[in-house]
Amino acid sequence: MALKDKQALVPGLASLLWLFFNPILFKKPKSTKNWASKAVLGERVYLNRDMVPIPDRHTIPLHGFLNGISFTGLLLAVWATVYFSVWGAILGVSLAYLGKSWFLDRMVWLYEDMKEANELYRSWEY
Repeated sequence: MALKDKQALVPGLASLLWLFFNPILFKKPKSTKNWASKAVLGERVYLNRDMVPIPDRHTIPLHGFLNGISFTGLLLAVWATVYFSVWGAILGVSLAYLGKSWFLDRMVWLYEDMKEANELYRSWEY
């Protein structure tokens, strides 16, 4: 393994460790009345859509499209990293963030709609 290849091991290992320790190191949030928390709560509502139906405007297949944009950006960013393409990396990361941010915004919208109609969902906000 060349030195160039070994240099990627440190950030890769650090990323994996961060994924493991992040939930352990940080406490429960003081409030869920913020965009990021509502995005997570919206994802929980969306995953529970078989038990508690969601409005039709939230069932359109846009979620798959947005996740497709994010995944395409991820693939492009990985390719750009392997081939040292700065512009490819910028475009890939931008696409990944665009798709994910738009998806999370839709999850906030879903949560805001559903908390008014469901007591359990309303109780998640503090």
